[in-house]
Amino acid sequence: MKARVRARPAAAPKVGFVSLGCPKALVDSEHILTRLRAEGYDISPTYSDADLVVVNTCGFIDSAVEESLDAIGEALSENGKVIVTGCLGAKGSVVKDTHPSVLAVTGPHATEEVMDVVHQHLPKPHDPFTDLVPAQGIKLTPKHYAYLKISEGCNHRCTFCIIPSMRGDLVSRPVGDVLQEAEHLARAGVKEILVISQDTSAYGVDVKYRTGFWKGRPVKTRMTEMVRAMSELGVWVRLHYVYPYPHVDEVIPLMAEGKLLPYLDVPFQHASPRILKLMKRPASAENNLARIRAWREICPEITIRSTFIAGFPGETEAEFEELLAFLEEAELDRVGCFPYSPVEGAVANELPDAVPDEVRQERRDRFMQTQEKISTRRLARKVGKEITVLVDEVDGNRAKARSAADAPEIDGVVYVDGARWLKAGQFAQVRVTRSDEHDLFADVITT
Repeated sequence: MKARVRARPAAAPKVGFVSLGCPKALVDSEHILTRLRAEGYDISPTYSDADLVVVNTCGFIDSAVEESLDAIGEALSENGKVIVTGCLGAKGSVVKDTHPSVLAVTGPHATEEVMDVVHQHLPKPHDPFTDLVPAQGIKLTPKHYAYLKISEGCNHRCTFCIIPSMRGDLVSRPVGDVLQEAEHLARAGVKEILVISQDTSAYGVDVKYRTGFWKGRPVKTRMTEMVRAMSELGVWVRLHYVYPYPHVDEVIPLMAEGKLLPYLDVPFQHASPRILKLMKRPASAENNLARIRAWREICPEITIRSTFIAGFPGETEAEFEELLAFLEEAELDRVGCFPYSPVEGAVANELPDAVPDEVRQERRDRFMQTQEKISTRRLARKVGKEITVLVDEVDGNRAKARSAADAPEIDGVVYVDGARWLKAGQFAQVRVTRSDEHDLFADVITT
């Protein structure tokens, strides 16, 4: 009986490394080298044996700048493939101006950014015996869409919410890490990335919008710059939990240009100025209506989703009617409404004039009846139009799919007939044939 012999793994790729500067830079080098070895790369002591070279630079004084530029030049001359990191990389375009052929330039403390560039130019050979987890991680969603969390915690102190007491203040992930994860997802076949957090539009506030690096170029830790970079991956990018801060206006042109899904999930919560103040929520109904009109002028196809609370402590019938009037005026596409729930630990529980349970529920029901009529009107306008859908599942000759207007699980769907040849995770062009209060029905045109 023949023994089964394990195939010899391919030779490990080799990385050369030059470390300059102070002890802090030395520690950065140690972190990068640790990651390289942990991922199976060999470290080459010579330029000639290396597949590429990383140069960790210093840029503190003129002599250090000169030494770093000389080291980069030597590595380029001897090897040709060079990644630059460290303090000199943070000094504007000095490196690129002097050595335009380097593969990438990052700043200090940039282990993830350096590894991202290494992976791009020198992928680690897959070893099924050791690579137990794919680069994109283990996902519980279908293969064609995934959620990407960009931050944790929240700086707001909304009186109905206890998230900050559980998760703390806002902590934004490094933008390089976020974009690297998005890139891994796209490479793994994900067609739609849903960006989530407790407060997506506050991304980067805690780090004062610090500049990070991705693919060797600077990217500001800020929602606009992050999603603009993410749009390069060629997948659907959908934004959730976006507070209506002024800079949110900046992403609407990206939607109009097709770089970002024309979809915005903005939790308005109410329309009465007094109730919003009791909730400690930003903005006002008048400002929000003006913003919505402006967004639709720039991007007529935009879908606006929101959530509201009915029966908040102290809410009068007149204030609830004000909320219904806002709903009619705003004509939001997708809406959820919840009767106020006195969550243990929420400050709002201590407010006077609690609304009885049955009134809370009755107001919620009236709210949803109003929204159902609005949704029916808005969906009817799509009948006869051709739209792109992403297929979620196929059963016989009918598929359940979603358009740009439909987030999974919370919005409507598009039921597609003539879908026998479609597969989950596939994009298709369809023509809308009819609609109801929540969903669209369509026929396949092309795949």
